[in-house]
Amino acid sequence: MKRLLLLLVLGLVAWKGYEHFAGHNAPQAAEAAMPVQAQTQQAGEVPSAPTFQCDGRQHCSQMTSRAEAEFFVRNCPDTKMDGDRDGEPCENDSRF
Repeated sequence: MKRLLLLLVLGLVAWKGYEHFAGHNAPQAAEAAMPVQAQTQQAGEVPSAPTFQCDGRQHCSQMTSRAEAEFFVRNCPDTKMDGDRDGEPCENDSRF
């Protein structure tokens, strides 16, 4: 009888623990059914430009985006990202 009661208690604890932790990863039904609303720009609103600053980086491997590399080539001294000087930095970098 004690074994049955112990198994019942352990089963209940395991079930509640599973319910508790499994619920954290799965979205709720109401969340999953809600459509995602895209942000729209208001008339006359100017989209914000990415803000980069010259910080001494010179190579494509140090950049996180093509836009950042283009900014560095145009605005920062001593960059080494445009080998053929055609204005297109990091041409052979497959990340961009």
